[in-house]
Amino acid sequence: MIEAHGIQKSYGDLRVLKNVSIAVEKGEVVSLAGASGAGKTTLLQILGTLDAPDAGKVFLEGQDVTSLKGDDLAAFRNRQIGFVFQFHHLLPEFTAWENIAIPAMIGGMSKSDAHKKALELLELIGLASRANHRPGELSGGECQRVAVARALVNSPAIILADEPTGSLDSQNALQIHELFLKLRNELGQTFLIITHNEKLAQMADRTVYIKDGSIA
Repeated sequence: MIEAHGIQKSYGDLRVLKNVSIAVEKGEVVSLAGASGAGKTTLLQILGTLDAPDAGKVFLEGQDVTSLKGDDLAAFRNRQIGFVFQFHHLLPEFTAWENIAIPAMIGGMSKSDAHKKALELLELIGLASRANHRPGELSGGECQRVAVARALVNSPAIILADEPTGSLDSQNALQIHELFLKLRNELGQTFLIITHNEKLAQMADRTVYIKDGSIA
């Protein structure tokens, strides 16, 4: 599904990634682990086309994404990559279904079709009854589940998650990871997840460790 070859990244004199190569198969749930400062988030940002490597290539379903620029890159990212971050980043003035639908409408889907897709995803994540609630009316765990649904709305090739349970208590964190496995099983969705939680990392199909900017 996604491959990176020989990724290098430096900020000034600091070498953050040192010739990193990684591959994730379709339908895999892979966790990315390592100490703070090891390069996990930088690698995730490069895989998600939010940052460019100094050297190396990233391929998503065979497409060399490092060759894309400007509007072409933004459109590809919106269509093919879903993001879940530690904090949900939902827009407070919009309801749950509207937050989910926004990336679909940005991608060209009609409002009625985006509404339908958002309601289907809310049903899938167990929040159908909360469709018209704004983020301030939802719990932290519910907001993060809405953020997961938002990442899914364009049926992306892969979802990249950066500490998606870092701001949640242990019970809500467990529910989010169980949701990822459910989505893999029911939709065939592919996930690459950064997590410091060793117990949760072990729920993934496999764990890739980064140490000092290299795959350990």
